[in-house]
Parts: sequence; structure tokens; C-alpha cells
Amino acid sequence: MNSSQTQIMNIIPLCYEFLNGSCPKFAYPLILRVSLYLFLTSVVILTVFGNLFVIIAIVHFKQLHMPTNYLVLSLALTDLLLGSAVMPPFMVQCIENCWYLGPVLCKIYNSVVIMVCTASILNLSFISIDRYYAVCNPLLYQSKITPLVTVIMISICWIVSAAVGFVIIFLELNIQGIEEFYYENIACEGGCVLFQSSASSTASSFLSFYFPGVVMLSIYMKIFHVAQKQAKSIQDSKCKSSAQSMLKKEERKATKTLAIILGVFLSLWMPFFICNVMNPFISYTIPPVFFNTLAWIGYMNSTFNPIVYAFFYTWFRKAFRMVLSGKIFQPGSSRMNLFSH
Repeated sequence: MNSSQTQIMNIIPLCYEFLNGSCPKFAYPLILRVSLYLFLTSVVILTVFGNLFVIIAIVHFKQLHMPTNYLVLSLALTDLLLGSAVMPPFMVQCIENCWYLGPVLCKIYNSVVIMVCTASILNLSFISIDRYYAVCNPLLYQSKITPLVTVIMISICWIVSAAVGFVIIFLELNIQGIEEFYYENIACEGGCVLFQSSASSTASSFLSFYFPGVVMLSIYMKIFHVAQKQAKSIQDSKCKSSAQSMLKKEERKATKTLAIILGVFLSLWMPFFICNVMNPFISYTIPPVFFNTLAWIGYMNSTFNPIVYAFFYTWFRKAFRMVLSGKIFQPGSSRMNLFSH
């Protein structure tokens, strides 16, 4: 029996061949590995550079220095962090089926994953509040959503997200109550799994996704209801110039675009969070490959955001062309009018 067991162990490839307690390694065929590396690397590059363009445009052009765009800047920073710090190691882990960066970096990585996902939903929540005041209370907007208020929102977003991410992982709250099961059946050398108990997966999913998602959807439904009433009021009055509380064209477009950003976020992350809640209750039977695929679909939300901006915002396309051509280095380029036709 001992010799046969040894033969079986020799047949199964391991992440660390000469280390006790090493994770088994499943090797994909070379063609599939190369294809996955090419595809996922292109996703990483598109995510990083797309969000970098958004950040450069908002920082450089003074015309874009407004509360809504500061929140969009914070969201783009979140997406950039995901593309540069989360996607590359996750790509290697998914394709090689092993984690070679050690347990400490694994904890930091998982903390950053939670932090970035929480920061995304909080940024979107604050953006929905900004849009609510811009559309539903336009006369109060400038007094309520000041640059200082926006800075406070962004600070709350990042401080809370960092605290949640690092506290959950480093205090091992995600495996509280199932520590013995985790260390006996899941933990191994060369593995880096964000494992969660039923209580942890349910609580984190509802607090980080479902509850804010429902609240934001409700806010946007209210916004569009008010917008429709305002549009009807404009048509009835036939006098747009006297309608001070009516939406400006830019506000309507910004609200519509940011609502689409929210819709893309919810639709891409929904499958992952459904499985995240279900998995502990069905004895963790969801295959890791399927889970990783759903995570990649969620991560690609960060890839799509700049594409949505490029599709709906003429100012983004103009800024994009100026950045690519190097015109942003010319004197006075920061004062260029991006909204002129």
C-alpha cells in the first residue's frame, strides 16, 4: 500500500514537489495556457490603460474638476488598482493553478480584493447620491455636494474599504467557526483561496453587494421618475429658458451614463455573488474553475467602465485623442473646452 500510494503521489503533479502539504496542480494543455495568457493579458492591459486615461483626463483638464468627476476619478482609481494589483496574480494563479508568492502576500492579495470590490460599490453609492441631488434637488446641489463633501465621501469610501478588507482577512473572520475544516481540508502550500463560512459569505455578500445594489437601483428609479416629470414640464411650458430647476443636457447625459455604469456593475457581479452565497450551503461543490470564471466576469466590469465613458462622453474621446497625441503637454492645454462641438 505504501509503494502504491507513493506512485499515486508521484503521478499527481504538485505546486511544490518536495514539500509536505503541497497543493495538487492541474496543468492545462500548452495551447490552452498560451491562449488564456494572451486573452487575459489583453484584458489586463485594456483595464489598466483605459482607467489610466480616465484618471489623466480628469486630473489634467480643469473643465472636468467638478464633484461628479471626482467620484468618477475615485472609481477609476479602484478599477486601475484592480487591473494592476489584482488581475495579474489572479491570472497566473488561475492558469498555473498554484500560488507562488507565499502566505503573507496571499493575505495581502485577498485583503486588496475585498477592499477593491467594497470600494467599487461605495464609489457607485456616492455617485448615486450625487446624481440624486443633481436631478431631484438641482437648486440645492451646489450647496450640498461641495468639493469638501466629495473629498469626505471619497475618504470614507477608501478608509472603510481598506478596514473591511484587511480586518476580515488578517483576523480570519472569513473562516470563523470553520477553522478546523479549513486547515484540514482546504489550506495547503501553493494555494491562495478566499474561503468563507456560510455566515461570512452571506453577511459580506448582502452588505457589500445586495443591500447597496437595491438602494442604488431605488435611487436611480426615483431619479428617472423625476427626470421624466421635468421633461414633461418643459414640454408643457414650451419655455426651457425659464425652467431653472430643469435638467441641463449635460446632467441628463451624465446621469444616464452613470446609471449604465451601475447596471454593468450589477449585471457582471451578480452571478458571482449568487454563487458566493450558495456555495457554503451546498458543501462547497461549485467547481473552482467555474468560480474563477465568474470572478473574471466581475473583474471585467473594470475593463468596461472606460469603454462606456468613451461611448457616451464626447469629452472623454477628445481627452483621449489629446493624451495619445501628446497635446496635453502643450501650454494651456488644461484649459481646453472639451464640451464644444
